[in-house]
Formats: sequence, C-alpha cells, structure tokens
Amino acid sequence: MFALFYTFLKIGLLSIGGGYAIIPLIQMEVVEKMEWLTIQEYSDIITISQMTPGPLAVNTSTFVGLRVLGIPGAIVATVSCVISGCLISMIFYQWYLKNKENKFFHYVITALKSASLGLIISAAVLMILLALFGTMSLKDQNSAFSLTALCITIISLFLLRKYRINPIMLLILSGFAGIIFYYPW
Repeated sequence: MFALFYTFLKIGLLSIGGGYAIIPLIQMEVVEKMEWLTIQEYSDIITISQMTPGPLAVNTSTFVGLRVLGIPGAIVATVSCVISGCLISMIFYQWYLKNKENKFFHYVITALKSASLGLIISAAVLMILLALFGTMSLKDQNSAFSLTALCITIISLFLLRKYRINPIMLLILSGFAGIIFYYPW
C-alpha cells in the first residue's frame, strides 16, 4: 500500500504538462520498475483512461490501484496522485500572481512547454508502437506489424477529419472493429 501511495505521489508531483506528457513516467514506474502490469495491460488501461471522464493521470492511477490492491488501492493511488498537484497548483498560483511580469518566469514556462511537448511526442510514439507492433520497441524480436491496426487508424483519422464524426462514436466503432478483427472466433 505504501509503495502504491509513494509511486503515485511521485507521478502526481511530476505530472507537469498534463496527462499525455505523464504517460512515459507512469509506464516506467508501473510497468518497468514495480512490474505491477504488463505493457499490454498498461496499454489497455491508458486506452480506458482516455475514454473515461477525468484527467488521464488520475484515471490511470485509479485503474492501476484497483488492479493492484482492489478498491483500497484505487483510493490510495487516486488520492496520492491528486494531492501533490493540488498543493503545487495553489503554491504556483500564488507565485504566479507575484511574478507574472518577471522575464525569468517566462523563460521557465517556455522550457516547461518544450519539455512537455517532448513527453507528449514520446507517449504518442509509444502508443503507435503498441498499436501497430504490439511492443514498446522495434528491437523486440517478437513484434509483428499489424496491417489491421494501421487500417483502423487511417480510417478513424479520415472519418474524424473529413466527416467530423463524434469522437465517442468513433471510439465505439473502433471497439466494434476490434471485436470483429481481433476476437478469436
């Protein structure tokens, strides 16, 4: 329970840049260091976290806590993920009010934006590798390219951009496509 609390306290403390920027850190902590989940389970939890209302890091912490220690784990992971962000936000807002005209402040914000973009791109690459190859690395010998996943991705992007289909409807349609193409009939 303490390890779960400490892990998600760190994640909440370092979740600068929002949900997508924090995906690599959560993966490192939950999959690689603590080995609470496999990479496939983690990918599934990230997907579900994106579809449910609320911030990605909070949803992910709730699902991981539930998976690891049940309902008490979900509560501990969620609270520990949220508490540091709330405290940091209150402190940062007070500091911002006092220093919003300071040039140093603007340099720090610019650097944080750049780092956040890099983390978001890293998360996107990870999700693409998981969807198309079923692995986090192209060096993995067991990886196989999924033409089906690529086709679903391209069709989804086309429907989203060309016809402005509702993202919820697109998720539902993609879920049905997953059942049709990936369920072992």
